[in-house]
Amino acid sequence: MSVSLQVLYPVGNGTTFDQDYYTATHIPLVGEHMGKHIETVSASKGLAGGPDVPAGFHVLATMTFSSMDNLQAALGDAGPVLADIPNFTNTEPQMLIGEVIA
Repeated sequence: MSVSLQVLYPVGNGTTFDQDYYTATHIPLVGEHMGKHIETVSASKGLAGGPDVPAGFHVLATMTFSSMDNLQAALGDAGPVLADIPNFTNTEPQMLIGEVIA
């Protein structure tokens, strides 16, 4: 069973997000520390929440894993990745762990 970890960075009053740092530094850090456990990684920059609706999230990152064991191993190696979050945003990330169904 494949599983996913999605990390969502919500937009809110006064939140900031450095897209350049996220792309150039944080994503490679994910690969360096968690990559051996990950099957795929993608990240989407929020543009809109629908027609004429502002985006509710700065970014949505999705990582897939071949098993829950690999996800747990990746989270065990994620210390430096989590510590890096304040370097590019002041928003509190939300996480969703799910079973990949499609």
